[in-house]
Amino acid sequence: MTLTTMFKTALKKDFQACFAAITFSTLASCSTPITTAVESNTAAGQTRAENCVYDRAELLALNIADFDQDIEGGWRSVANQVGCFDAAADLIRDYHAALPQKSFLLYWHEGQVRAITGDYATAIPLYEMSYKRQDDTVGWNQYVDATIAFVRRDKTALAKAYFALANLPAPVNAQLDQNGNSIADSWPPNMNVVEDLLACFDQQYREAYQNCRL
Repeated sequence: MTLTTMFKTALKKDFQACFAAITFSTLASCSTPITTAVESNTAAGQTRAENCVYDRAELLALNIADFDQDIEGGWRSVANQVGCFDAAADLIRDYHAALPQKSFLLYWHEGQVRAITGDYATAIPLYEMSYKRQDDTVGWNQYVDATIAFVRRDKTALAKAYFALANLPAPVNAQLDQNGNSIADSWPPNMNVVEDLLACFDQQYREAYQNCRL
């Protein structure tokens, strides 16, 4: 299964989880899909940064919403190019370094891109920086726990995080998504991702991140 197919299939689910995160927490934004159009013809973990075409100065000048939440623009416009995951991760790192106030989502997204290339050693501390320190009512920290457990190859810890997320109480006053459906029906956010990490534990993160069972 190609990365292109994987991420396109995951897109709808990710937006549902994203909307739920905005609705039920103090998150200013949420974790949108890494990319919707990536198909690598290199071996896992390899990239060809010299072939990546983008205006670095223009991207670094974007506001954080346009840089991090545009599923076709911002850093994803680099990640969407074949062989450019490392360049995208470096761009996130440099953009983040210039911010006076750090963003847990930028730590998270850089960690995800590093993990997709197979660089788990770099990804793990970035994931650890993405924990919400307070006001986590949507299971974000459990999702981070599950992801770290996966890349550490610790299935026991992954199962523990799964059950912690699965048992997260749903909001008392359910709200509706953009289609008029109750958010509680798809509660908790990111559960589909954690289920895939468990089901595809023997795969690399890039395969397991979304719907590797398809």
